[in-house]
Amino acid sequence: MERPAYLKKIRERIKAANAGSVFVATDFADVAENVIVGVCLSRLEEEKTLFRIMRGVYYKPKYCKLLNEFIAPSPDAVAHAIARNFGWTIVPCGDTALNLLGLSTQVPVVWSYVSDGTYKEYSFGSTTIKFKRTANKEISKLSSKTALVIQALKALGKEHIDDDVTAKIMSETTDEERKDMLKEAQYVTSWIYGIIKVICR
Repeated sequence: MERPAYLKKIRERIKAANAGSVFVATDFADVAENVIVGVCLSRLEEEKTLFRIMRGVYYKPKYCKLLNEFIAPSPDAVAHAIARNFGWTIVPCGDTALNLLGLSTQVPVVWSYVSDGTYKEYSFGSTTIKFKRTANKEISKLSSKTALVIQALKALGKEHIDDDVTAKIMSETTDEERKDMLKEAQYVTSWIYGIIKVICR
């Protein structure tokens, strides 16, 4: 397959994706090798089909009619794109976990994630994303929602968890997610599992 054919295939896939999606070369590993995909993504940036966030990370622009401007990419989407590129498993932690679970309305100054990869920090615009290596047992073999809830509870601390917190987590999770959570979290710290049992009752 010649490069124009690769470019066409990648362009079509990006066109079908939602505005605001974030891409890295490995998202197109089934189309071509990374070097060729990188050239194609650069070409799509020149065409204004994509915006470049940082080296190797691209964003399908999302336009806000209310603000009459393109909006910045989601830091969480960027973090997961970086993780895909390196084959890492990541889970939001600290203030990031609280924000994404709806337990805090404060936008994090630094978007933090625990990871089975290396310690890394990335910045774009006024946003910083930080990856912190953690023990695999904290993130492996857990669904994304279970891992997120565990990190949010750790961030709050036992003494700050009340009925409002457990009710909010219940409202942010489905029956199926709570069923999985009860099974998956049985080996975490005992006080966290005790709260998860309350959430899943």
